[in-house]
Amino acid sequence: MKILSWLLALLLLVIILLSGSLYFYLKGSLPNYNGRYQVAVAEPVSLSRDALGYLTIYATERSDAAFALGFAHAQERFFQMDLSRRYAAGELAALFGARALPQDKQQRQHLFRRRAEQLLTSLPTAELQLLAAYSRGVNEGLASLSRAPFEYSLLQSQPEPWLEADTLLVIYSMYLDLQGKAGRDEYAMTQLQAALPADWYRFLQQHSSDWQAAIDQSEVAAVAVPDSPYPTALQQRQSCQDCTLKDATDLGSNNFAVAGSLTSHGAAILADDMHLSQRVPGIWYKVQLNWQHNGTTRQVTGLSLPGTPAIVVGSNGKIAWGFTNTTADWHDLVKIELSADKQQYLGVEGWQPLRRYQEQILVKDAPVETLTVQYTEWGPLVSFPDDQPYALRWVAHEPYAVNFTLRQLELADNAAAALALAPEMGIPAQNLLVADAGGNIGWTVFGPIPERKLQDWNTAQYWHQGDNYWRERIAASAYPHIFNPASGRLWSANARTVGGEVYQLLGNGGYDLGARGRQIADSLREASQFDEQALHQIQLDHRAILLQRWQQLLLNELSVELAAQSGLSEFRQHIAQSADTASPEAIGYTLLRQFRLSMLELTFAPVAALLEQAGARSSDLKYSLETPFWLLWQQQRPDTLPASHSSWQDLLLSAAQDSQQKILAQYGSLQQANWGKRNSARIEHPLASAIPLLGRWLNMPATPLAGDSHMPRVQHAAFGQSQRMVVTPGQEQNGILVIPAGQSGHPLSPFYRADHRYWQAAIALPFLPGPEKYQQQLLPAP
Repeated sequence: MKILSWLLALLLLVIILLSGSLYFYLKGSLPNYNGRYQVAVAEPVSLSRDALGYLTIYATERSDAAFALGFAHAQERFFQMDLSRRYAAGELAALFGARALPQDKQQRQHLFRRRAEQLLTSLPTAELQLLAAYSRGVNEGLASLSRAPFEYSLLQSQPEPWLEADTLLVIYSMYLDLQGKAGRDEYAMTQLQAALPADWYRFLQQHSSDWQAAIDQSEVAAVAVPDSPYPTALQQRQSCQDCTLKDATDLGSNNFAVAGSLTSHGAAILADDMHLSQRVPGIWYKVQLNWQHNGTTRQVTGLSLPGTPAIVVGSNGKIAWGFTNTTADWHDLVKIELSADKQQYLGVEGWQPLRRYQEQILVKDAPVETLTVQYTEWGPLVSFPDDQPYALRWVAHEPYAVNFTLRQLELADNAAAALALAPEMGIPAQNLLVADAGGNIGWTVFGPIPERKLQDWNTAQYWHQGDNYWRERIAASAYPHIFNPASGRLWSANARTVGGEVYQLLGNGGYDLGARGRQIADSLREASQFDEQALHQIQLDHRAILLQRWQQLLLNELSVELAAQSGLSEFRQHIAQSADTASPEAIGYTLLRQFRLSMLELTFAPVAALLEQAGARSSDLKYSLETPFWLLWQQQRPDTLPASHSSWQDLLLSAAQDSQQKILAQYGSLQQANWGKRNSARIEHPLASAIPLLGRWLNMPATPLAGDSHMPRVQHAAFGQSQRMVVTPGQEQNGILVIPAGQSGHPLSPFYRADHRYWQAAIALPFLPGPEKYQQQLLPAP
């Protein structure tokens, strides 16, 4: 026993020593939040933080404010910034080794590092000066740390200095996140069109007529089930390894605004929650900038993107603005005819040589890899499983894709002035909603809209004959906008926003079904007066409206008697009792959600199999199959029934049994299948899995989460509302701003988890920074 006691004591001592050593090692890279630094600023700058790390910068000049923001970003988020620039440039292998090489090769086809460096030669002087100041701030902030951020020690590497081009790469990384399908959707659509008669192709790939909520009130009619027989290719027995269907387009966010006519104070209110991958640290950084402009103090408050010097969404006291991803069509897949020796392609002016770029990819602990990227006049050659060569035409490759016009929102005095900035924006195209202190609201598309003529926007076409083409951006006068609608309400949620001629400018890049947008629109219509808390409650709405008719279908078709005969009594009972909301405790919601997916997958397994055989994925189709399903169910034609089922009722029973089996296999019993168990947070640091025993300490807690797709409170384990913001310009003291993790990426920082418990519990933190607790001083170097 004495030996065992000694061994346990020795083990405890080793753990204490290791923990202490780790603590002191990590402490070397922790910023001094009350430090004074002599740096390259023109005038003294103050960086104050409240108890949660919300940063406030006071500067005399905007360039010094940019320097200070770069300084703070580097001290707290440099590794995150580094990953963003490397991701866009295809330079991750230099940090992570050969395992990152396939990703780097995929990204190098876009030549974003080359494009960023070229853009620096054409940006306006004011933007270059801002970039230069920000980059100097980043490098001095990094140098101010006693030790490099801890991630570099784990990777046995050193951080590289920040360059002006790197900030452009961070914007390109957002293009990859928001528009990065790289032609996969058009390839899937092309293969489906080639395999099916035209009438069935149109039927299966139609806009949702059931859940549309366009802000211009436009509507599309349902495409009826064709009278012709169901295509032979879909009647045959076929199996698919991956039957996952196009369902929800969560990536991209909610925003909504109400005019001053619907508020007690007469100012408009804006709500914005952007849906992105969630990790540690989170994507956004809360900051307020204060500086002098033409003799007056300017203040802008909101969220910055580490790696860039501007406020992305927020309020300047006169306007508030927020974004959602347009999910419109921003790329085209071009069919290419190559010469026999594959050295030339047929262009608009005849045979042209392929341009070739030699890209050198650095690989940690391995030789340099050389990649040849081949380009046409329309874009890079991209490969798909068929024998047809393709090129990718993407707005991100255009010289107007990236700039810093976004920062002009800092100085906009009203909603009309903000909307007028749209034609010059160089960001991935977003639905901008803006609200102003005078009560006005407006919508437009912020980002480049090219002028296009296409025979078909959804499938690959040949362009060398000149009947398909892109020109420059559309004229400023052609940019779509809505200003002060009669209803006093605006919203967007990644579904079709407008119709008619405006839709012809935007196309469809994989719009969301629309249930989420419809739910927001209906909530806005149900009230006649709003405040910030009312809009915040809409952000938190996790009612399962889309599933209501699925619940009714199951309960009507699966009677109590049939459920008992089929061993589905408990399954049915849970769905009858607890399927109304995506609440953590709800069992019925978990089961009903799975039932819907099983019904869709069984019905359209032949579609998935057909695409799978062509090397495409049914999840890449542009349109959800929800609407076609209900039209088929209403008719219940025998020829549209999958061959493995004897009737549509048999299909429904099979879907219910399949759902129960999947749930039982995962949880052991239905009683254990509450939604919170299936939807628990996995908000993790990218290197957590590489650290034995202690790695999990870097992650946020694995707490149950409310919310899901197809409802305003979009939430999955590692994806969802990356912030919640509600603000009235001029009355920011009543606003709300909360992020999923914390301000800092350093695990010893008091701000590492600062916002998380509030975000998880849906507690509204103030939009404005709280009382100062920490203060850094940046002083001009002698």
